[in-house]
Amino acid sequence: MGHEHHHTHEHTQTRAVINRLSRAIGHLESVKRMVENGQDCSEVLIQLAAVRSALTNTGKIILQDHIEHCIVDAIESDDPVPMKQLKKAIEQFIK
Repeated sequence: MGHEHHHTHEHTQTRAVINRLSRAIGHLESVKRMVENGQDCSEVLIQLAAVRSALTNTGKIILQDHIEHCIVDAIESDDPVPMKQLKKAIEQFIK
């Protein structure tokens, strides 16, 4: 899963991302309990949509931070690898 970087990383949104992921994990655990307790399927689906939205929004923060820092650094240092990796990651993210 790891990959070699030729540029430095300076992420400014790490704490915000961790907080959002923690909330999404808690939300997903509550959805699991809803299923275990036989809650209405419509309510479960609505809550799953909320979790999916939270994860997508977290991904957007990571993407913005990556572009503003990692990609800018890579362009300044003339390193094409991070741009290729970003393209691949975006393809996976928007599937």
